[in-house]
Amino acid sequence: MITLGVPSKGRLMEKTFTWFAARGIEMRRTGSDRDYGAEVAGLPVDLRLMSAGEIPRELAAGRLHLGVTGSDLVQERIPAWDQSVEVLAEMGFGHADLIIAVPAWWVDVRTLDDLDAVAADFRAAQGQRLRIATKYHRLVRDFLRDAGVADYRLVDSQGATEGTVAHGNAEAIADITSTGETLRANHLRILEDGLIHRSEATLFRSRMANWTDTARAAQAELQDLLAKAA
Repeated sequence: MITLGVPSKGRLMEKTFTWFAARGIEMRRTGSDRDYGAEVAGLPVDLRLMSAGEIPRELAAGRLHLGVTGSDLVQERIPAWDQSVEVLAEMGFGHADLIIAVPAWWVDVRTLDDLDAVAADFRAAQGQRLRIATKYHRLVRDFLRDAGVADYRLVDSQGATEGTVAHGNAEAIADITSTGETLRANHLRILEDGLIHRSEATLFRSRMANWTDTARAAQAELQDLLAKAA
């Protein structure tokens, strides 16, 4: 028996069920929408419906053998993520880009080099670092470090990140976007080289789980079905 965590609500859950069904693996709920009961028909899999944000933590702790969640969440929430989990399959849905966006009226700020220059000017003029609002501190910090951007500070945003500039809580943002419509509605523009990570729903395998012979056999049975469908 292996444990498999999948998103518990909305389109991510529906598309996950559909993705597996297209490969001959039937997932179904066994109770109401509130009790989160679910099963995989005919396979030794303990199916667990969870929030997408919980799944990276459970994979890293070894409490799940397999999990479906966004690659952005895994890379943000698991330090040295590739030492704790491995990618089994990119699933082709749940696409979103983690980007850096600045106010649209910053007409001369088009690139990360421009942002670095503005951040230096901002600190000289204001006596404090330029604020970038985000929920993705690890990914953004690593990206900006590699790009050589300094004189900024990250401020945590757990609500509508796109609104933080208009509300005066930040000068720029780093957030997930699918279409860019919400950014445009809030008068924000993505930097030309501001793509941090291109995310999608992904099937991950935990390196930290207890991979007994029985668990390995169950994974092999599951992957055999996936391979035949491919």
